[in-house]
Amino acid sequence: MNQAIQTGGVLLAKLMEAYGIDTAFGIPGTHTIELYRGLPQTNIRHVTPRHEQGAGFMADGYARVSGCPAACVTVSGPGALNIATAMGQALQDSVPMLVISADNNRHEKGLGEGRLHETTDLQRAMEQSSVWAHTVSRVDELPMILARAFSIFHSQRPGPVHLSMPLDVITADASHVEVQTWPLPSRPAANEASIKAAAELLNSAEKPVLALGGGAADAAELALALAEKLDAPTTLTHNAKGILPPEHPLLINSSPSYQAVRDLYQQADVILGIGTEFSETDYDFFFDGGFALGGKLIRIDIDATQLCRNARPDIAIQADSTAAIKALLPELDFTARAGAQRSKAVRAKLAPSVDENYQIFLDALYEALPEAAILGDSTQPAYFAAAQLQARSTRRFASAATGYGTLGYALPAAFGAKLAKPELPVISLIGDGGLQFTINELSTAVEAQLPIAVVVWNNQRYEMIAQNFETAGMQPIACDIHTPDFLAIASAYGCRAARAENPTQLIELLREHGEHNMPTVIEVREADFLPQS
Repeated sequence: MNQAIQTGGVLLAKLMEAYGIDTAFGIPGTHTIELYRGLPQTNIRHVTPRHEQGAGFMADGYARVSGCPAACVTVSGPGALNIATAMGQALQDSVPMLVISADNNRHEKGLGEGRLHETTDLQRAMEQSSVWAHTVSRVDELPMILARAFSIFHSQRPGPVHLSMPLDVITADASHVEVQTWPLPSRPAANEASIKAAAELLNSAEKPVLALGGGAADAAELALALAEKLDAPTTLTHNAKGILPPEHPLLINSSPSYQAVRDLYQQADVILGIGTEFSETDYDFFFDGGFALGGKLIRIDIDATQLCRNARPDIAIQADSTAAIKALLPELDFTARAGAQRSKAVRAKLAPSVDENYQIFLDALYEALPEAAILGDSTQPAYFAAAQLQARSTRRFASAATGYGTLGYALPAAFGAKLAKPELPVISLIGDGGLQFTINELSTAVEAQLPIAVVVWNNQRYEMIAQNFETAGMQPIACDIHTPDFLAIASAYGCRAARAENPTQLIELLREHGEHNMPTVIEVREADFLPQS
């Protein structure tokens, strides 16, 4: 094929670059060759993971720290369904990513003829893990389709967008189609009457509480000003960590699932929730069904459907968090409400629940690398981090322990974070079980020369699941797993590898990791950090 011809694949690459995509993750395949034709005609950096799920997790980590989407390219069938798990995690945590899957020719679809990578209806399959899934039927549609995808990323509650590209569309002549972006719509502003009603309720409150979620992460300065004007104790979900500084007197420095925080909600006369789902994995992490709100509830969320889930509001405001807080602040009267004293009292009640051994471990991470972004897996230290780790700023902590709850997330997500912010120290915090899901991605990081600190918490079992068995009155089944020699495997991949037997050694290894253009795998054995009974 003449390289000068603009095919559908070339047009797609040019449009992605025009909308700001600078990184794409993908494994070239028979069906995606034409999608790759356009990449050399752009400045988009391509990174080759070792599994499509790793590609999705890398795009997730990229967006977590940058707030911007990356692209993923897969074949149909196994490639698309492999990335679906990573898309599911991103969907539940409102993380943008653009996923493009090559598909069979339009005239071959749905016939069951046994063609390579055949999927009966790829669009329907990918709808389960997408904000929007679409099959491109003509190259002329591409500018409009990309505009819709990026309007979702920019102006709605974000998440993965999946595009199916049939082979005859990828290879079609698109020389007549202009590479033109569409203006992106503005984010929704708050209804003035609703803002005034919310302000009236808040001005009359005696014991307000502010509940912030990940949807408020990009409005951190305004949210801090709001908390101080309300003089309200403030809670943060996983994805909201860092909105208030760790030492701020209004910060409730723990998970909303703890009883002392629940008591705070019950005693409040007005609760203002911004960008938070009030979902199980943040507010009922122990699955006891005890979460409830006491006073009047005001909810602000960019997603109208979210305002009709989990917690019934007395005032529902669909709006971007930044726009809503800007509108709300001038309407509020500052009244001293003993917010700092109320917060201090809650923190005192929470103090006995702090596990000092895990706290020493978590403190070591920030002592070594105060500005680090920490990407956590579904692993014991990440569960404790939900309550005990306080990020220094927003977009510096994420964990698969909430939302979809995938295993293997933290390793490739950390690589994506480093690609997005090369100047930022990045720590992957992962368990021995989760690491075995995605350990192959160490090869990707060596190839890309990524200096990541991979901290492996090794207890040779699925500890949380074992505890669930015991809570159910059963002996754990299939929870004590064989674990390989991680340091030998890491060395074989070309990584630096060492074991930290105490916090001092961990700090030293973390501080040294950035001196090398490769990952440093640091094994931490639970027995070395936790007292053994």
